[in-house]
Amino acid sequence: MSRKGILRFTAITAAAAFAVAALAAPSFAQAKKQTKQTQTKTRTEHDLLGEKQVPADAYYGVQALRGMENFQLSGVAINHYPGFVEAWAIVKLAAARANTAVGAMKPERLAMIEKACKAVMDGKYHDQFLVDWYQGGAGTSTNMAANEVLANVGLEMGGHKKGEYQYLEPHDDLNMSQSTNDSYPTAIKVALIMRNDKLVAELEQLSASFKKKGAAYLQIVKMGRTELQDAVPMTVGQEFYAFAASLDAEIAFLKDAEKYLYAQNMGATAIGTGINVPKGYPEKCAEELAKLTGKPIVMADDMIAATWEQQGFVIYSSALKSTAVKLSKIASDLILLASGPRAGLAEINLPAIQPGSSIMPGKVNPVVPEVVNVVAFRVMGNDHVVSIASHAGQLQLNAYEPASGIAMIESQHLLFNVSKLFRTKCVDGITVNEKVLENYMNTTVGIVTALNPVLGYEKATELANEAYKSGKGVLEVIREKKILTEAQIKDLLDPIKLTNLDASKYEKK
Repeated sequence: MSRKGILRFTAITAAAAFAVAALAAPSFAQAKKQTKQTQTKTRTEHDLLGEKQVPADAYYGVQALRGMENFQLSGVAINHYPGFVEAWAIVKLAAARANTAVGAMKPERLAMIEKACKAVMDGKYHDQFLVDWYQGGAGTSTNMAANEVLANVGLEMGGHKKGEYQYLEPHDDLNMSQSTNDSYPTAIKVALIMRNDKLVAELEQLSASFKKKGAAYLQIVKMGRTELQDAVPMTVGQEFYAFAASLDAEIAFLKDAEKYLYAQNMGATAIGTGINVPKGYPEKCAEELAKLTGKPIVMADDMIAATWEQQGFVIYSSALKSTAVKLSKIASDLILLASGPRAGLAEINLPAIQPGSSIMPGKVNPVVPEVVNVVAFRVMGNDHVVSIASHAGQLQLNAYEPASGIAMIESQHLLFNVSKLFRTKCVDGITVNEKVLENYMNTTVGIVTALNPVLGYEKATELANEAYKSGKGVLEVIREKKILTEAQIKDLLDPIKLTNLDASKYEKK
């Protein structure tokens, strides 16, 4: 390569690397852009490490900026999940109200915090929460980002300028009676609690969709399979009702798992001893959190244990994983049942929502059940992350809560979205190929099990062997040998007798 070519290649490579870096850390790139736009318009803030110039228009402060500079990792800022940002506003508002109630905070400062928190709870100023989810320090950068943003929003709403912390201070006011070690895990719990109802509601709709299909196809007989081999008859409706019943069990698990998130450690401060906390604050803070969330949030029995133990995270993550496992199983069954359409099972049809191949004309793939599996695999992996992070914390603190937090919040978010997609673009539009099912029933050997009470196991086994050897269906062999009359065959193939179908049981659902 010529020198000119080398220089050109180097320039292109450098530009590409810069572009990749910008994509990898949009939160920091956004902050740099903000700094460039304001040019020399900055304000001076200081912390333990000294002074630093913060963009004048930014609501975050010096500690959030350091976090943004230090942790340019995933490009997933904490505002990627709005519910987490809103949870911080709820936690900080509860703390401020509790501090005021016990006489530690002046009412005029609470008034500014109230306005700021409510604005963030309404979805405003989320663009200022730019710290990367992946960070060291047990979430300190995130906590300080919340403190600084809310302080500066409150200052402006109170008629002051950003950075005029003598009127409202990130540490002394927004972090009063707190530590990252109690506010960070509480914010994660609040975020999960506030959106669990939405996930449950979406799963309930998905279950209802399966029940609707079950009702529509309750009388259509098909072959059930075990180990992918013909087993005994059932109805299509029973199969779909079973999908719904299994989802209902996951819904119950999610509701129960939520309860393990109710105990929180606000007032524990650094390690659970409650240093720097006024009397009555922990109880009052839990009370305020319960009011703001509408959930029975309570103060943990042992605040030292609550500051390092992760039981609530492990259990709720397990419920998310269990839901993912169930959705994946159902999705994989639908993929198999719809396989073909000419050289597979082809028992059902899934809605065609996009062409399936760039090379094979006419091919339509089961993309929705496939993406359900993709999400499920991610959620299963996230649960493993929570398990590892939960046992890795040393002594009086678990520094790895950020890993657990994003794993659970991402899983909850993905499951909500994919459940809606699964319902609207797949399950609602499923149809059944009745002729295919009828052909399977006529040609299968599996129907022979239903003949045991009539012919006995040994005779039924002989018929099954003959059918396999001849390549004929059992019913065809029975008709040729005139073992049963057509009336007897029809009676044996009655869906109610064949499958122990109790339609009234499903009508109640």
